[in-house]
Amino acid sequence: MNKDYLVVLDACVMAGGALRDTLLRLAETPRLFVPKWSDDIITETLRVLQTKLNKTSEQTQHLQNELRKAFPEAWVENYKILENQLTNHPKDRHVLAAAIRCSAQTIVTFNLKDFPANSLDPFDIEALDHFLVSQFHLDDALVTLKFTQQANKLNRTVEHQLQTFHKTGTLPLFTQTPADAFSMKL
Repeated sequence: MNKDYLVVLDACVMAGGALRDTLLRLAETPRLFVPKWSDDIITETLRVLQTKLNKTSEQTQHLQNELRKAFPEAWVENYKILENQLTNHPKDRHVLAAAIRCSAQTIVTFNLKDFPANSLDPFDIEALDHFLVSQFHLDDALVTLKFTQQANKLNRTVEHQLQTFHKTGTLPLFTQTPADAFSMKL
């Protein structure tokens, strides 16, 4: 992997604020990857934020504006035409189509079942639910720096931030990986 590693972030990983913040920090200079998404992915993210996480339309519009400002190159266009040719789960064909259109190597998602290998292999794309672990193994110093910055912004220690992440149960492998590396107790 290199700093031009193109990664499509699925709506399910963009909806949670802490995870989204962590991923996007790793995509800021110096970056570990280039984030990509489509209007459909962001629309789905905003819908989840409003319907399941009780965010207001003003809050979600602010998020969308901030994403456009911070990552203007992230938006993938002209992908819809590819959807009918794809064999992964119909509700996530737009995600794979966006990945194909922008030549992404990876889709970060919690919905691995919607992206079977036989649907991805022809396009040399992988779907990962342990993306942050692989990023930590790729450059533990940079991930630690970015995670420390995130914790500091929230007036937390890295250990407290990892414990907070760990308590959500969303990313147990990620939280355990740096905790083990730095002999921290979760």
